[in-house]
Amino acid sequence: MQPHHLSILGVGLLGGSIGLAVRAAAMPLRIVGYGHRAATLHKAREYGAIDEGYEDLSRAVRDADLVILCTPVGLFGDTLRRIGPELKPGAVVTDVGSTKRSVVRQAEEVLPPGVRFVGSHPMAGSEKRGIEFARADLFQNALCITTPTPRTDAEALKNVEAFWTTIGMRTCRLSPEEHDRLLADVSHLPHAVAAALVGLQEEAALPLAGKGFLDATRIAGGDGGLWRDILLDNRDNVRAAVQRLKNRLDSLATMLERGEEEAVKQWLDAAAARREELVRQKLRELGGE
Repeated sequence: MQPHHLSILGVGLLGGSIGLAVRAAAMPLRIVGYGHRAATLHKAREYGAIDEGYEDLSRAVRDADLVILCTPVGLFGDTLRRIGPELKPGAVVTDVGSTKRSVVRQAEEVLPPGVRFVGSHPMAGSEKRGIEFARADLFQNALCITTPTPRTDAEALKNVEAFWTTIGMRTCRLSPEEHDRLLADVSHLPHAVAAALVGLQEEAALPLAGKGFLDATRIAGGDGGLWRDILLDNRDNVRAAVQRLKNRLDSLATMLERGEEEAVKQWLDAAAARREELVRQKLRELGGE
């Protein structure tokens, strides 16, 4: 089923980019936005990301065929409870959250019969936040992970994946549990590490930092409240990832203490080779090799 009315709840970077991407793909959709601030909704209309915007949640989702949650993860539960009674039968709800177990569980618990939920995580974004940084091409060639469960409606899953494909994404499927476990390693832990690297520097060192340090810590510039919700929501997997990282660094510290030149070189070479393979893989996915 082709949706005709799209409601985007939260018109910041991701929500605004979804609206712009829909426009760029010439999808025949009426786009309604929801936000807490009238000024943000006004900007989203000016930029062409939405057709109309409301500060009232019930008006924003009324008659929607497809609703996309683009608020911080910590607001998902309350948002789902509030929109449930307002949604028409047959409506499909998805999200852009970086964690999946909690939102899938909450949606399956609180959404009324006839309203279908599909968990989504578009792997696109920036450390920037706000409608000012929204881009129509943000999702081009990026990966979107969907997280179906045995209770997920097959047609709704197909339609949500078709939506992400239409705005330029590739899709794959993981269970909510597998998603959160794997994303702890490749997304949540790196953010925590970047924040730790910035935080441990003494003031005298910071003026000496070069491009490598800035590259390694770029993502530490993300919104603290948003990332707080992500790390806490996936705390078990993030704690396990932190422990594995500590073990690897402890191993390096032991090699350095013992002056094991060849072991240190092998440790570094193995990491370089693995990263090079990752870069080649990404190029193949993007058709560059």
